[in-house]
Amino acid sequence: MSRRNVLAGLLLLAGLVVTGRTVLAHHAFGAEFDANAPIRLQGKIVRLEWVNPHTWIHIETVKDGQTEVWMVEGGTPNTLLRRGITKDSLVIGTEIVVRGYQSKDGLCKPKCRANGRDVTFPDGRKLFMGSSGTGAPRDGRDPTEAGAGAGKPPVKKPGGN
Repeated sequence: MSRRNVLAGLLLLAGLVVTGRTVLAHHAFGAEFDANAPIRLQGKIVRLEWVNPHTWIHIETVKDGQTEVWMVEGGTPNTLLRRGITKDSLVIGTEIVVRGYQSKDGLCKPKCRANGRDVTFPDGRKLFMGSSGTGAPRDGRDPTEAGAGAGKPPVKKPGGN
């Protein structure tokens, strides 16, 4: 075997390893979250993970006198930036309300997890924080949500476009 073939093989193997990790890191909504378990969380932001493939907002809530910290999954950082959510708008200590869907396990052990649909800020601003195309439910209330009005046939324009 020539050095050229060995180098090409190693590059191919490295590419497969990197691609494999990316595929395993990303998942469809239905793999982890329950569309039949909507949840509303209100609490203070205690941590923010602004990383690919999903952002995570950690919110401290109180339920039955007990403190719970929920990890709320959002879209990619780029998706959130396009929707007007930045690291600066998610300040630690800010009280927010998040609507979303609970994880399929339905438990808070070892961690409370949810997929965030939208976040409401103290000033009343509401922004869609979900990632489109993952299988998360669409309710059509957010005009920026990909596929809003799902279920309706697309409007055909004259000329076939």
